[in-house]
This record gives sequence, C-alpha cells and structure tokens, in this order.
Amino acid sequence: MKRRESGSGQRRISPTNNRQSGVNIMKILITGGAGYIGSHTCLTLLEEGHEICVVDNLVNSKEAPLARVQEITGRHLDFQRVDLTQKERLRRVFAAHSFEGIIHFAGLKAVGESAVMPLPYYRNNICGTLVLLELMQAYGVKNLVFSSSATVYGEPESVPIRETAAVGPTNPYGRTKLMIEYILKDLYQSDPEFNIAILRYFNPVGAHGSGRIGEDPNDIPNNLMPFISQVAVGKQPRLSVFGSDYPTPDGTGVRDYIHVMDLAAGHGCALEKLCQNPGVVTYNLGTGRGYSVLEMIAAFERVSGRPIPYQLVDRREGDIAVCYADPALAEQDLGWRAKRGIEEMCTDVWRWQSANPNGYE
Repeated sequence: MKRRESGSGQRRISPTNNRQSGVNIMKILITGGAGYIGSHTCLTLLEEGHEICVVDNLVNSKEAPLARVQEITGRHLDFQRVDLTQKERLRRVFAAHSFEGIIHFAGLKAVGESAVMPLPYYRNNICGTLVLLELMQAYGVKNLVFSSSATVYGEPESVPIRETAAVGPTNPYGRTKLMIEYILKDLYQSDPEFNIAILRYFNPVGAHGSGRIGEDPNDIPNNLMPFISQVAVGKQPRLSVFGSDYPTPDGTGVRDYIHVMDLAAGHGCALEKLCQNPGVVTYNLGTGRGYSVLEMIAAFERVSGRPIPYQLVDRREGDIAVCYADPALAEQDLGWRAKRGIEEMCTDVWRWQSANPNGYE
C-alpha cells in the first residue's frame, strides 16, 4: 500500500507486516463497531494484531460487547461514542489518530422498519456516510471496507446470485446501501487513490464460540435467529413466520445464512485486498446455500432440544422469496470461504442465548 499524504499534513504510515501470520497490520477505524457484526469483526481483527478504534452512537447497540471483546482477546481497543452525522466530533477522532483503513458498519438496518419510516434511514445511512467520506478525504485515509447487503439485488432473476447480477432493492434500507455503493464508485472516479471493498452480506447468524458475544437486538428482534433463540429461552412466546405462500419447497422464505465469524474473517481478507491497491471491488459474502425459515427452526430445535412454537402470518413488505449467493469471486480473489454450516450456526446461537438470556444486560 502506498504512503499517502493527509489533508492535515500528517503522513499516512504504511501498514507493517506481521511475519508470523503474513497479515499487514493496520490502524483501523471501525464505525458501528459495537454492533453485532462489528463486535465480532473487532475481535477477529484484534486477534490478527490490528489496532482498533471504534465509533458508535449506541442507538441500536451496546458498549458491553466491546468490553467482552477486550476480555476475550486480552487486547485494548479505543471506543468513542460518536454519531457519524456529528462532523466536528468525528473530526476530533480523525485528528487524534493516524488511520490506515476504515471499516464502515454504522447504519440503521431493519428492512421492515425502513419501509415504515424511510426518512430516518436515508438521513442516517447516507448523510453519515458522506460525513465519513469527507473526513477520510480531508485526512488522507483512502482505504475503506463498506458493509453493504444482498438486499441491493432485490428480487433476483436467478439464484445463486453473482456480483454482476442486476440490482433493484425492494425496500428503503436496501436502497440506502445501493446509493452508498454508487457514491463510493463516483468517489473513486474522482480520486483514484481510494481503495474500496464493497462487501454484500447475505444473512449473518451465529455467535462467537465462547458464548460471550452474540446478537442482542433492542426490543423485539427484526431478524429470524435472535427471535428463534429468544423463543427458546422463553423471552418471546412464539415466532411469527412472515409468508407461507412463497414459491419455495415449504412456502417460507429461503435465505443464505452465514456464520458471523466467517463474515468477520471476510473483513480481514478485504483489508488484505486493499493493500494491493485494487480500486473498487465488490464481493458477495455468503455460503452459496439457501435454507428456508422452517428448516432453520427445525435445525435450532435439534441443537437446543427446545420446541420453537410459531405461527404463519402474512408476508412482510419488502421481503422476497429466495436469496442466496454465488461466493466464488470472494474465494478466488480474497482466498475467503465460509467454513461453518447450519448446525454450528445454531449451536453457537444457542450457547450465546442460553448463557445470556437477557443479552448483555
């Protein structure tokens, strides 16, 4: 990676190489690092030897997982409670550090909620990203991994979905992700010193094998697996299955569920790719296999030994029938491949939820 001059006159330090692991060690800013995927990625990158600073407004996350990440790894990370739309506060974070790369997770993320209240999604996700990019440019930080989503594909014409597939999100959340992708590509066209990896996630599930960190949504979960696990521990009475008349084998939606630790590892691989000055690159992070909602319920019941009562209800606005990845490009370019299957995903969720029935509280 080339040395870069920042807008403030500071010199960007080239990443050092950890000879034992072969990883280029960097000082990284992680936005939204206290969230579900962010905290697991912090853990993975700390274990690789990277130096981490997290900014998070804690609107839909908690500080507790960051403390546990430090306990597990035995390493320190810097945490600053900052909203990305607060430009002067975020500027102070940039001024205090010499970042070599950014991983951008921060954003509102519930598909159903975005359809009901789209304006906060557009304001938060897009405006926050613009502030971040302006400061990256001002301080000469030109390496970014962006947390995008498979929702940018909308209703796919065929599956598995490749990165070259047509895009057309069906909900405001997905549209914010796609708009940011366009912004990043336009930014690169205007400033080719940027290196940007766009990672389109499919459906993250699971938890760290220690059972110490996992998914802990505020209020009623929006995603399938935390809802299932909360039913299993008696925190929720039953699961609502949205849609039973999709054109799938059992009528319920089919998704590509990927273990969060596999997903976290993908970010480390993407950072390595940025060291090759690739420009803008886009990768699917998924397993290449789809499971229906009822299959996931049955797998969780097998692992936990607990029944999961559920009721079939109407489809949820913005949802689609089938979505799973072709992850071949990530394996080819990044050397990354999902390793964990459905049983390990459910086992790790159950270990986390049974040990932490009330989450981090």
